[in-house]
Amino acid sequence: MFWHMTGLSAASPVESVLDKENFTLEELFDEEEIIQECKALNSRLINFLRDRAQVKQMLHYIVEDPPEDSEKRRAYKFPFVACEIFTCEIDVILKTLVEDEELMNLLFSFLEPNRSHCTLLAGYFSKVVVCLMLRKTIPLMNYVQAHQEIFGRLVDLIGITSIMEVLVRLVGADDHMYTNFTDVMQWLADTNLLEMIADKLSPSNSPEVHANAAETLCAITRNSSSALAAKISTPSFVGRIFGHALEHAPSRSSLVHSLSVCISLLDPRRAALAPPGHLIRGQHLFDPPFSANPETVSGMLLKLGDLLMLLNVSSDESVLPTTYGELCPPLGKHRLKIVEFIAVLLRTGSDIAEKELVSSGAIHRILDLFFEFPFNNSLHHHVESIIMSCLESKNSTLIDHLFKECDLIGKVLSADKNPTLSSDTNGPTMPAPGRPSPRIGNIGHLTRMANKLVQLGNSNSQVQAYLQENGEWIEWHANVLLKRNTVENVYQWTCGRPSSLQDRMRDSDEDDIRDRDYDVAALANNLSQAFRYGMYENDDGEEVHGSLDRDEEDVYFDDDSAEVVISSLRLGDDQENGCLFTNSNWFAFQDDRIVDEPLSTSQPSRMEEINLNGTEGTVNSGGSSSSDDEVVVGEDEELLDTANSSERRSLSWVTENGLSNGRDPSSLTANLEKAGTSDVSLFGSDQCEGETSGVRSPVDWVAWQGELGKGGKAFFCT
Repeated sequence: MFWHMTGLSAASPVESVLDKENFTLEELFDEEEIIQECKALNSRLINFLRDRAQVKQMLHYIVEDPPEDSEKRRAYKFPFVACEIFTCEIDVILKTLVEDEELMNLLFSFLEPNRSHCTLLAGYFSKVVVCLMLRKTIPLMNYVQAHQEIFGRLVDLIGITSIMEVLVRLVGADDHMYTNFTDVMQWLADTNLLEMIADKLSPSNSPEVHANAAETLCAITRNSSSALAAKISTPSFVGRIFGHALEHAPSRSSLVHSLSVCISLLDPRRAALAPPGHLIRGQHLFDPPFSANPETVSGMLLKLGDLLMLLNVSSDESVLPTTYGELCPPLGKHRLKIVEFIAVLLRTGSDIAEKELVSSGAIHRILDLFFEFPFNNSLHHHVESIIMSCLESKNSTLIDHLFKECDLIGKVLSADKNPTLSSDTNGPTMPAPGRPSPRIGNIGHLTRMANKLVQLGNSNSQVQAYLQENGEWIEWHANVLLKRNTVENVYQWTCGRPSSLQDRMRDSDEDDIRDRDYDVAALANNLSQAFRYGMYENDDGEEVHGSLDRDEEDVYFDDDSAEVVISSLRLGDDQENGCLFTNSNWFAFQDDRIVDEPLSTSQPSRMEEINLNGTEGTVNSGGSSSSDDEVVVGEDEELLDTANSSERRSLSWVTENGLSNGRDPSSLTANLEKAGTSDVSLFGSDQCEGETSGVRSPVDWVAWQGELGKGGKAFFCT
């Protein structure tokens, strides 16, 4: 059971089984509550399960395939329950396992080649071994060191993701689990473990094996302080990886995943599955420059020429139909990965890499791919990253190459003048016959690159010189680019998000809510209470009175809805008066009805009467000082019952004749004395009578503090 209360809960079915004289492990496993009883540290149950015979039987459930004629509970339930009992991390049960070498041999017998290696059982095996790593680290590593064939068997089964996770843990991707981490990593580096994993990148293996082998190597590179990471960064090991990547094979899976390892070697912080860039409010942000091991970079540059040959699409005869036409051939994952690798290589800032990329013509060829595949957004992002790295480089040769040999400005202007896909070109992207040619999809990237050129031209004299000597660029910048930037500036649009909103770089509107001084939870509660009281109902007294008797679950205006309303109201905070309810007329009442006249936002006197400072007070006849205008609630409990009715009527009259109509607060005293409060009620006579008779508690008044252009107070009922 999940919990027990002495004398109230029934005995657990597990206890009933334990009370028998002769019972079996299968009988216990049939009970649904056995896992909960283990987590509750049932002493009788644990003393039974810690026995060597029971631990051995549980291991059989995990590592051995069930007989063909067995029941479903033997095939599915028993292995699951056995795994969960081990992962409850009960020390005496784990101790029985790790201290018995025969039981450990039984556990790791799952890796033997003659096993079927069911993926379901592989998952259970992985969970048990990882649990031992966390709780019995030293005994487990001692066993592995004494049986080094375990690593070879793990590598052979690396195509199974659960086995790959065990291998990643063993090679020290999580160094916190080893007390003697340095010694263990040095021992692993002295073995041939890394070579065995790298050889799994051979094209003769399946794509699943390539992916898991690459993930294991990437996990090692992220721990740069280990001896394994130092070994994998050597030029000889990099050459071993490229040797498998460039082997000729029908599938390019080996090349793609080998380049993923090389990218991780250059930038270990780069997540393997992360998107190439991210957007914040429409601004594309790229990874900052970083440094890399010069020996690693040199080892990669040796194979750069072979990689560039694969970027030539002329010899590829494959055809891919698309919605806009045909790709003859498509770019492919392997070419895209090569471009990404070169983009990361440039961000290292290595002078050797920049010189080699210029001399080999890699940047020129990649820029041509940008225009040959105008609908490949992933390619456009990587090419844009390459252009940005070249422009921000301190190497003048790289900038000259970009403007002269690559003719960056000319290609940008030419593409912008002819923004539709041409059918006359011999490029790989062809429009569909018989239909209008579509607009190319890289105009946005071209615009961003052009804006980057203008920005750098203000601080870089070399870039400025290239821009000024091109008259066509100057004309295009003045007549096209500036107008386009104005049109595409979403913060100047008259619809949607207000253009004057200052907080433009937030991830969500919720951040804006949290940073303000408004007590959103209290305000949402007050709005919800307001709807429960029927403040916005019509004049039908029965309908208003009936709203008081509704159950909590029947209230359709909940706190979440109130918060949405509040956040929308605050979009007007940047206006002159800064009132919280600038665009709202909800809280101006006149005889239980919404005042029909619009609430003006241009009267400074209106905001001088409102102060959202979070204090409570009462309206006095003085009206000139802040202390005289405060509404004091609950200071004297003896006077509360007699003062409630008149106080509410006074505040209602103030709302009607003072705050909601923009009148001078200094005139409130005379108006109150003249008009009286006998016939004025904010909620109506029926509601006031109901409250005093116990149907509802007396109305409290809460004030909120906000960012107002001119201070004041606003009070709302709870």
